[in-house]
Amino acid sequence: MNLYYSGKSYRRSHRRSRLPRFLAAAACIVLIGALGTGIFFLRKQHQNHDPGSTGSIVISTEPDNTEAPTEGDGFVMPETPAADLLHQAYLLASGYDYDAAIELLKGSEEFATDPEVVSAIAGYETTKTTLVRTPISKITHVFFHTLIADPSKSFDGDRDENGYNQVMTTIDEFNKILETLYEKGYVLVKLHDMAYETTDENGNTVMKAGDIMLPPGKIPFVMSQDDLCYYPYMSGDGFADRIVIGEDGKPTCQMVLDDGTVTTGDYDLVPILEKFCEQHPDFSYKGARAVLAFTGYEGILGYRTSSSYAGSETYEQDRQAAAEVAQCLREHGWELASHSWGHLDLGTVEWERFQSDTDKWESEVESLIGPTDIILFPFGADLGDWHPYTMENERFRYLYNAGFRYFCNVDSSQYWIQLGDDYLRQGRRNLDGYRMWKDMTAESEGRSRKLEDLFHAEDIFDKSRPTPVPDM
Repeated sequence: MNLYYSGKSYRRSHRRSRLPRFLAAAACIVLIGALGTGIFFLRKQHQNHDPGSTGSIVISTEPDNTEAPTEGDGFVMPETPAADLLHQAYLLASGYDYDAAIELLKGSEEFATDPEVVSAIAGYETTKTTLVRTPISKITHVFFHTLIADPSKSFDGDRDENGYNQVMTTIDEFNKILETLYEKGYVLVKLHDMAYETTDENGNTVMKAGDIMLPPGKIPFVMSQDDLCYYPYMSGDGFADRIVIGEDGKPTCQMVLDDGTVTTGDYDLVPILEKFCEQHPDFSYKGARAVLAFTGYEGILGYRTSSSYAGSETYEQDRQAAAEVAQCLREHGWELASHSWGHLDLGTVEWERFQSDTDKWESEVESLIGPTDIILFPFGADLGDWHPYTMENERFRYLYNAGFRYFCNVDSSQYWIQLGDDYLRQGRRNLDGYRMWKDMTAESEGRSRKLEDLFHAEDIFDKSRPTPVPDM
């Protein structure tokens, strides 16, 4: 792939973060009550954005351009003794973790009684009283596959074009989706925020609904990505090659260009969402990121870690690198999940293969990425119908005994959540070419749209896609 393409430039979106107004009020309380000076501003970095770019792209690995902060940009902490501490607390509160912000301030031996800190604590305590709880039954879950970095290579008329067109999303579309969700007040949460294991009054381990507390008007949602493996068949088709750890210690993508040059940049969901959350901390609830699901038959994260590669010169090196990247992802808030080892329909595959596939995923993938309790079913399958799981379902029992507690199928409904005594089950919505095209043609075919609560498909759909998008 060439580094530059003809046509419009592609630029990552860097819209100013719309932090909740009550955070501004809390900051003013700190300043008015303690300093008696004017409003201060928190420095932020921004980039220029070309929101209309839907054609060919220019991929650039140059550093971001920054602007000098102005009065409308947010808060800048003055150089006072407690400035660093207050800044750390402010960032925690920006992600709705007011308890952590208060604990940080109260726990400072040096500054706990400082007037600025006391005022900040009072402001955050007041803000907490305005939060509302969202029932987990009203939390939607959206998912993607590997993002298309270069549509001209994915949509080039070869035998893989239809599959890419159906189940993949372009980077341009993903950026527009993020911006639209942010504008509508959506906030990213983890599956583990929705429900968690605890011990009841009888000493039994049970699954309990989480308390997700957000300002009025904010809408929690979960995001996931399937097949984060960069399969060999995708090579040369306009996708990233693997996830690596960048020079800044954060996960990013590697891509090999047509001339053999290896470059890193925002070529897939992980680095794009990572930067978006950094620039818009109010888009992420307590540091939440997406769920990333792996198969194992070709390896994970672009590394050939499957046992079938055991004889290769890079096998051990790939396994070590994949483990390090997985740990980096966990440290940055990403949840890691199974997508089965062999990408199988776990609801219908013969029992012996079901068992061996689960065991193989544990030995070849979980051994690298660490304990995992989430499984995202391939093909949108499930272990049964809508009825609750029970231990009489041998497939559920086998996966439960393997450590899984969160089970996700695919459902086009806005919400599909089932909280059992010992599991959470949720439907996911595919935001890809197929689903957007179905929305765009819904009225003409007498169907209802499925994505209007999220976005208007015509505003997102990449003009470079071949149409009509084939049916599944």
